[in-house]
Amino acid sequence: MMVSLFDQFASPTLLGLSLITIAIALPWVLFPAPTSKWINTRLATAQSWFIFKFTSQLLLPLNIGGHKWALLLTSLMIFLITINMLGLLPYTFTPTTQLSMNMAFAVPLWLATVIIGMRNQPTISLGHLLPEGTPTPLIPVLIIIETISLLIRPLALGVRLTANLTAGHLLIQLTSTAVYVMLLALPAVATLTYILLLLLTILEIAVAMIQAYVFVLLMSLYLQENV
Repeated sequence: MMVSLFDQFASPTLLGLSLITIAIALPWVLFPAPTSKWINTRLATAQSWFIFKFTSQLLLPLNIGGHKWALLLTSLMIFLITINMLGLLPYTFTPTTQLSMNMAFAVPLWLATVIIGMRNQPTISLGHLLPEGTPTPLIPVLIIIETISLLIRPLALGVRLTANLTAGHLLIQLTSTAVYVMLLALPAVATLTYILLLLLTILEIAVAMIQAYVFVLLMSLYLQENV
């Protein structure tokens, strides 16, 4: 049972080739490309409005130097939301349930923010490791603690996204399996369980969008400390 339960998180293969590349590249095909027409379609207009609102909120606490990251962070947000939402469809694969992929996003971006801080304002960046007014005997301990908390940030980003999506998918699969098993024996209980399954699906849609937003928001906060 446990093997089949977690089988949904294994990367699908076709003729021995992993299909995770197609799953990653598919979201970019779904977005409308810009055209030279004066009037855009409703989908393109809604997409532009969403990107504008999100970018405005994301860059609000950042100074001018952090605005260079607008394209990268907005693209990452749209990419994560699309992948998370596509993973809720039946017979699909969610690449963001793989910790390796999430860490591949988190580590380079976090490392880039740290390098920018060390390059532009090394005194302030290193000052975050030691709060002002710290007693002398506690200085070595606090430096070690703050260094560990700094190094653990990308791991927390990747694990948070992976754990939330994995838990939601497992709950949906367990609930749908219960509905299928009890459909003939206990139809009333199966109906109530099916309603619970619908509520869980709505909740998972919200989680898919919220977790993508939280991932990018925390990355922007790390960037704010170093620009």
